[in-house]
Amino acid sequence: MPDFIYLIHPLREGFFENPTEEENTAMEEHFQYLKTGMHTGQVVLAGPCLDDTFGLVVFQAQDETSAHAFMMEDPSIQKNVMMAELHPFRISLLGTR
Repeated sequence: MPDFIYLIHPLREGFFENPTEEENTAMEEHFQYLKTGMHTGQVVLAGPCLDDTFGLVVFQAQDETSAHAFMMEDPSIQKNVMMAELHPFRISLLGTR
């Protein structure tokens, strides 16, 4: 199954400094969505940059159409908190921690 990556960026300036209650709720749902994907084996890696710029999700999907659907079902995207961009991706090295 091919790998993909999607990058997410907040739609609203000031999101990181002062998120609304609705944005916090959407981000909690986003986290649960990705945890579910991890437990099913679809999500390989996910997390935010600590400099408040963007987050990323590395995941597997059958094809680009399925990958796009997975990205668009992310609650942070559905609730217009984050915008996302999808890219095909190849994991060349994967270490353990």
